[in-house]
Amino acid sequence: MGRESAVSFFDDDDEPTRVSPRPRRAAQPREPARPAGGAPPDRQTARTRQIAAIALGILLLIVIILGINGCIGSRNDRKLKDYNREVTAIAGDSDSQVSKPFFQLLTSGATGGQDLSLQVNQIRLAAADDAKRARDLSVPGSMSGAQQGLVLAMNLRAQAFRRIAERLTTAQGRGQQADNARSDIAGQMKLLLASDVVYEQRTVPLIKQALDGAGIKGQAVQGSRALPAYKWLAPATITDALNGGGGSTPTSNPTGPHGHGLLSTSVGTVALTAGGAANKVPRAASLPVTVTFQNQGGSDERNVTVTAKLTSPGGASTGADKKVLVTTKGAKTTVTIPLTKVPAAGTAAQLTVRVNPVPGEKNTDNNQSTYTILLAG
Repeated sequence: MGRESAVSFFDDDDEPTRVSPRPRRAAQPREPARPAGGAPPDRQTARTRQIAAIALGILLLIVIILGINGCIGSRNDRKLKDYNREVTAIAGDSDSQVSKPFFQLLTSGATGGQDLSLQVNQIRLAAADDAKRARDLSVPGSMSGAQQGLVLAMNLRAQAFRRIAERLTTAQGRGQQADNARSDIAGQMKLLLASDVVYEQRTVPLIKQALDGAGIKGQAVQGSRALPAYKWLAPATITDALNGGGGSTPTSNPTGPHGHGLLSTSVGTVALTAGGAANKVPRAASLPVTVTFQNQGGSDERNVTVTAKLTSPGGASTGADKKVLVTTKGAKTTVTIPLTKVPAAGTAAQLTVRVNPVPGEKNTDNNQSTYTILLAG
């Protein structure tokens, strides 16, 4: 066996079977993944939703801006009203505690000795206090012009009464020096007149202009006059007054009945009702309490003290007083007492106002009233 046998062996073997590959299926296109909740919105719907979202955002922004502007506007209005109330208190005090008692003293004939000098010095201090209160006010921007006029007017009055107090003793004498002093006092009356012009022609119109510009209605603007008549500009009128030509002398101890009666009380522009009913009062840093009372006795009275006290539950009380140098029998007197350290908005408090009894006063039932007030924010 040789080579042929080997070849035959290999020739007899079967050829290996070939496995045909399985035909592949054509790939199916994949469906895009569907978001939960259904089919995706079409382009138009998506755009509409975007526009709606933008519009809602703009609307919310407008509401926020309007709300902020409303808060700012409300705060500005409150500041303007507070300023007007403070000016009202200062102007009223200047009239009732400075100019009115001064000219009552001159026209009453009570011009002799040191007593007049002491009382005019008290008036001088009151005028200086009014000027300081004016300078210390918190001033809204739109009231800056009015504030300049107010400060100038009160400074002129303080300056005039300071000079009058300095020259008064000499003016009560005789001779050339007394004549010069009386002429000097008459010159100070020109400062009082100038203060009236500044206040009436600058302060009052500019306060009204600022209130009107803010759309604030129903706010009264206090007038004020320091010089009651032009006759006081003449040295002869001063001479006549200091020589006792004014009339009877007021006294705190004449014969006859004595006493005062409380007529009304207000805080700012709010007239108060006594008793249990709550009086809603705008809360401010300083509450101007205006008190009107009447000399119901048969005599003029001196050094009448009016007090105001504010008490809140669980809080410290705050109070102040005003001294009226002269009250004329039968006449009404109005004073304004500023109260500081005011409780927070929303507080209910009791305000007690009292006209202190004078010597010889027997009936004090109508000297005092108590009011319930609600401090509104």
